[in-house]
Amino acid sequence: MASTLVVRESARRVTHVAAPSLPATTSAVARQRRTRTVANWLLVAGLIYLLISAVSIIGSGFKTATGDQAEQLFQFATNPIVGLTVGIVATALIQSSSTVTSIIVGLVAGGLPVSVAVPMVMGANIGTTVTNTLISLGYARQKDEFRRAFSAATVHDFFNLLAVAIFLPLEIMFGFIERVALLLAEPLAGGGDYSMSEANVVSTLTSPVTDTVASAAAVLPTTLEGIAMILAGMALILVAIRYVGRLLKSLLVGRAQRILNASIGRGPLSGMASGCAVTVLVQSSTTSTSLMVPLAGSGALSLRQIYPFTLGANVGTTVTALLASTAVTGVHAVHALEIALVHLLFNVFALALIYGVPVLREIPLAGARWLASLAVKQKMYAVAWVLGTFILLPGALILATSLF
Repeated sequence: MASTLVVRESARRVTHVAAPSLPATTSAVARQRRTRTVANWLLVAGLIYLLISAVSIIGSGFKTATGDQAEQLFQFATNPIVGLTVGIVATALIQSSSTVTSIIVGLVAGGLPVSVAVPMVMGANIGTTVTNTLISLGYARQKDEFRRAFSAATVHDFFNLLAVAIFLPLEIMFGFIERVALLLAEPLAGGGDYSMSEANVVSTLTSPVTDTVASAAAVLPTTLEGIAMILAGMALILVAIRYVGRLLKSLLVGRAQRILNASIGRGPLSGMASGCAVTVLVQSSTTSTSLMVPLAGSGALSLRQIYPFTLGANVGTTVTALLASTAVTGVHAVHALEIALVHLLFNVFALALIYGVPVLREIPLAGARWLASLAVKQKMYAVAWVLGTFILLPGALILATSLF
């Protein structure tokens, strides 16, 4: 009996001593999480700074490599169809329209004519949709899930193809998007009256990185120096966007998914706002729209609910190019902002026209459902769609322009 009392008393003492350590341990874990979160946000800020610096590097490298011959260098792309193809293929390979449009902003900053860049930007909208389509192929073994997932992925394809089919001919004939973008860019960029000696806050902040890369490349001949700077800038953009997307996904996507489940089903405007907001946060329409594929496959959201979300994501992804354009100063500053605004206006106009007109609104939905029904019966239709849209179509367009 005495021994039992001793054991119980010992247990009480151990419990009494150990209990206070639990809150301390929990507090330490919470502090570690907060520290990790703060560190990740600082890293995001650093990567965004790297992105802006990279655009400045590309602009400087392009000017160094081409001198006053920028237009002659890009004569191969003066055909709008070839420019469109360049945008499609580049984005399909890199799998990031944000990266491609940021590079285009850098090229315009170096002297690439805006009229040449406009079709490239439109092509980037098409090329970015390949990722979702590839993700949906993971559901190929489950018939119902595959039908829902594949239709949710390809509705983005059909919308962007329709948008380009409508607006590219109009832009070739009238250039109205480019004109509206210029009207907006001139007051925002100071009317294009900057001299090359003038600098803004962004250029001052990014000059250490730009000057460091320029100094490292200066050992090369002039043309190779410029090419090396362009390649370095592209590599930095790839790294920055890749890891910004990963970091923001880990910081925000879990919360964003809960918001999406609660908000997308409320109606088209809510869905568009959600798509735009999430894409701005993660700076990748690929990341945000990829979230929709499993939600569609599981049946949590319908195709008609996901459709507005993808359109909002199209608008949200333009923020990266707008951000990149802030790095540009000098005589081409207004044009760099102009091409970034072209990207924004193209997506806004396409959303307003296609979704605003009931007949046009139904075309991407009908196309996605039709293609999904074919793909469910024969998986080769899905493979043929990917190869045809992102490889064979661009090749056929280039061949057609060379013949005619």
